[in-house]
Amino acid sequence: MERRRPPQTEEGWYVLHDFRSIDWDAWRDAPERRCSRAIEEGIEYLSAAERVDDAEAGDSATFAVLGHKADLLILHLRPTLAEIDALERRFEHTALAEFTERADSYLSVTEVSGYMSEEFFDDDSEVEDTGMKRYIESRLEPEIPDSEFVSFYPMDKRRGPEDNWYDLPFDERAEHLSSHGDIGRGYAGRVTQIISGSIGLDDFEWGVTLFADDPTDVKELLYEMRFDPSSSRFAEFGRFLSARRFPSEQLGAFLAGEPIPQAADAHGDHPHAESGGHHGGDSNGHHHGDTGGSGGHHGGGNGADEDDVRSELEEMGVYAGQPHGEDVHAVVLYSAADSDDLFEEVEGLRTNFDHYDTHVKTAVYEPRADGAESETAVVSLWETERAANTAAGFLADLPEIVRQAGDDDDGAPAGADGERGDGPASDDSWGTMGMFYTVKPDRREDFVGAFDDAASLLADMEGHRKSDLLVNREDENDMFIASRWDSREDAMAFFRSDAFADAVEFGRDVLEDRPRHVFLA
Repeated sequence: MERRRPPQTEEGWYVLHDFRSIDWDAWRDAPERRCSRAIEEGIEYLSAAERVDDAEAGDSATFAVLGHKADLLILHLRPTLAEIDALERRFEHTALAEFTERADSYLSVTEVSGYMSEEFFDDDSEVEDTGMKRYIESRLEPEIPDSEFVSFYPMDKRRGPEDNWYDLPFDERAEHLSSHGDIGRGYAGRVTQIISGSIGLDDFEWGVTLFADDPTDVKELLYEMRFDPSSSRFAEFGRFLSARRFPSEQLGAFLAGEPIPQAADAHGDHPHAESGGHHGGDSNGHHHGDTGGSGGHHGGGNGADEDDVRSELEEMGVYAGQPHGEDVHAVVLYSAADSDDLFEEVEGLRTNFDHYDTHVKTAVYEPRADGAESETAVVSLWETERAANTAAGFLADLPEIVRQAGDDDDGAPAGADGERGDGPASDDSWGTMGMFYTVKPDRREDFVGAFDDAASLLADMEGHRKSDLLVNREDENDMFIASRWDSREDAMAFFRSDAFADAVEFGRDVLEDRPRHVFLA
């Protein structure tokens, strides 16, 4: 008897979808003081959960459920079941709970499986420091997106007499899911998902939670997926529940029947929207950007190292950006693929990214000079870190991605850019990156000539490994510079030099705008 090979799985955070119905008759008949107390304690509970006051990590959000199946959805993600359990019981102690009944609930746990990356489960190998690694982490410890609309449904894989998912060989199952995933990637920037396993935890095998600003994007995605064999032959679905997110402080407006959210973009104000929070990312962020408005560039790190860099540059009269919240978050990936093929793939993703208000731009940058080490860069810029991190997961599937700028190698100090072009994985180099060099069209040749002169100078500088000028293939006047150094001190020595001071002054004449400060997400 042949036994099919199950995929390995790794679990992350536990997920509770807590659906509540309001006893509207009791609410209408209750004295005003009792209603006020219920609103006050409800807001206190929901706000504390969204701030994650009860745990070291996690996320929570509040939604108004559409239709008759429930009224409220409180969504919790926490590292342990004990924390989920305590949250459930704590709600029952609020005055708000007196007006609610649990309409439904679903318990599951986030997971990644060998279908996504068998390399992730191989003890003898490591997932490359590209967006894939970050994407896997975001699947295990996800943030709840700020999108207004959410659709939740549980599902099973069919075990029928003719179509039995669990009788398929591993490779065939993996091929089905890869094809299914291709459809989802086509909705990048429009629909975000949290997939959680519930075998042994609840009635179905998985819970699927889809987030979007436009509900029709979810409808279109699911409709298209219905025609994929992974769904048409092998999927069984439970009931769907749809809801709209609203800030917990607007609980009173919700109970009063007023429009929610009451202010435009109010759902974007939840506690982790600006900081990046505690969800797998560096809350300070790697930052790379402008120095002095010149087209100069500097490396980024985190914590004290980042502050030291900024302070040193400031002492030299070089603008080094602000530690938090300034300008955009970037994903920069390098690919060895043919530039034309890569651009075609990026165009498809960009079309979907443009549906998000937080998307600034996504472009392909080509090196000026061909060579064995020349690689094409894909740069995706976003207004928020969480949006950039989500985009990184989709961009990591682009052809022949070799690395993602900002990912630290093993043993590399804060600020290392993760490049591997001339060293092993443990290479402790330090990377700098300058972006938003928008050159005046009539001064382009001057800018390129100045870079060539600087490159000649840098070639003789101690600790300098390489510097590349990359050009946006759709706009020859849009460029960025990436450099690599043996150490931070080597890069700082250049920033202290007369040559760099001259470059700062020169940049004021040839650039359209001051280069903007960029955080690497």
